[in-house]
Amino acid sequence: MKPKPFSLLARLLRPILLLSAVLGVAPAQAQLRLPSLNLPLPQPSGVIDTETLRDRGARLLAGADVRALGELRLLQVGDLLRRHRDVLEPDPHGEPMVRSQILAWSPSAASLQAAKAAGLQVIEVSTLGVLDETIVVLGVPVGTSTAAMLEKLRALDPGGQYDFNHVYTTSASRPIGLSAPGSAPALPATAARSGVRIGLIDGGVADNHPVFREAAVTRWGCEGRLIPDAHGTAVAALMVGHSSRFRGVAPDAELYAADVYCRSPTGGAVERIAAALGWLAKQRVAVINISLVGPPNLMLERAVGAMVRRGHLLVAAVGNDGPAAAPLYPASYPGVVGVSGVNRDGRTLPEAARGPQVMFAAPGNQMVSAALGRPPYRVVRGTSFAAPIVAAMLAGELGEPEPQAARQAIRTLARQASGVPANGVSNEIGYGVLGGAFRNDPDNFRE
Repeated sequence: MKPKPFSLLARLLRPILLLSAVLGVAPAQAQLRLPSLNLPLPQPSGVIDTETLRDRGARLLAGADVRALGELRLLQVGDLLRRHRDVLEPDPHGEPMVRSQILAWSPSAASLQAAKAAGLQVIEVSTLGVLDETIVVLGVPVGTSTAAMLEKLRALDPGGQYDFNHVYTTSASRPIGLSAPGSAPALPATAARSGVRIGLIDGGVADNHPVFREAAVTRWGCEGRLIPDAHGTAVAALMVGHSSRFRGVAPDAELYAADVYCRSPTGGAVERIAAALGWLAKQRVAVINISLVGPPNLMLERAVGAMVRRGHLLVAAVGNDGPAAAPLYPASYPGVVGVSGVNRDGRTLPEAARGPQVMFAAPGNQMVSAALGRPPYRVVRGTSFAAPIVAAMLAGELGEPEPQAARQAIRTLARQASGVPANGVSNEIGYGVLGGAFRNDPDNFRE
């Protein structure tokens, strides 16, 4: 399905005007074609602190218009571009991309020659392992428009496959702090290793957190360094975490966690995501959770397609841009298991995306996951936290990547889903709601 072009600028105006009404201030001047917010934002060197932005944005919007929660990603993108304009720039639709870079998919020698003739330089060649494909990062000459160069390159080499090096962001709606944990009933001890393996593409997992004390975590990225990330840690915990008061879906599973952010301003770029998919393919991890969202991108589409053809199940959050928003990716690519979020009553979150890309829904609100620092748990909300529940359930049904077995795993879960619509599928919950029993209730974490 070919998405219609859309402008982030137009959609950014609504939440900014809303925030202005709430705060009694006027919108700031636009920078890099996207508005800049006069919110008190953290300024750590080289670090994208999206958690603080989401938290403060949610508190500002609380009680004003819950639908505006769906536009927090746009605020996040605007801030990202404002703070890192030296290495990031907006594409023609306002989506973030690495400045002055173009990607080429498995280019031929002739294609590379055409790129060099146009003035481009090869910056990096990333081999995607057993996928037998490569992504070449091309540098655009100083003073040349990246968008204009992409058009020129496509005209020079119509048979080639080129696109921007887009940056993908987390799809969480908001995290909410908790008081110190109360006296929850103890959960049973984790079982011995089951042989289940789950892949994760996200930020770094704080595997020294209590919920991962007995977990088996294999890490990739950041040149071997562990760089804990709040979002990646929370998502991972929902799959394999376990403690006296918390339990993920599959605490006895092995987690293969790829950190594609590494606290870099260009973290979440397409080239990194594709490389992570190549690593997970080499490890033969059948089910992979990707709670990231962004625009359509030819390189990402090719990498996702290669994984799907091999029989991997990619589970992705559909995003929180709202029910009328344009489709987000990778959840909207063919073969990807798109997941929406529901509240405790099984109602779709008002900010969750709708459409044919929704295959299942799972708890995405009124639930707790692991957090960095103190307290070690926090309430989470958003489709980011629904997707890992479905991924972990699918991992129990698919041990090895194989196309027919992958289709059977989806059919098996569809039979377990609740709230199935009369016609068998809907744009809100797909085949139905899964994983209600795996919601960690906030009431068990408050005094």
